[in-house]
Amino acid sequence: MDKHSFDTLSEAVNTLTKEGYIEDFEAGYNCIKALYSKKEYQPHELKITASYRFEGMTNPEDQATVFTIEATDGIKGTLVMSYSAEHNQNEELIKKIPFAKD
Repeated sequence: MDKHSFDTLSEAVNTLTKEGYIEDFEAGYNCIKALYSKKEYQPHELKITASYRFEGMTNPEDQATVFTIEATDGIKGTLVMSYSAEHNQNEELIKKIPFAKD
């Protein structure tokens, strides 16, 4: 069971950063990029440890999910997936990242 209950996306990211999820991950065309360390990963080198979904107050298109991710080399961070038409994440690559087993 997850210990968090967040009201906003920014609250989630700020809290998770304080807990050690300091890297920002982004799903590119053919790899998941760690923006601070400049490392690149394939989905099998990562695992999703938790996810948090947020819905817009007035517009259903303002939905987003924050994933906490751990890499096989110990790097921990978050990946924010927005469901708006203007997002730039590779959804298919994100779907290939396995969820950690409890």
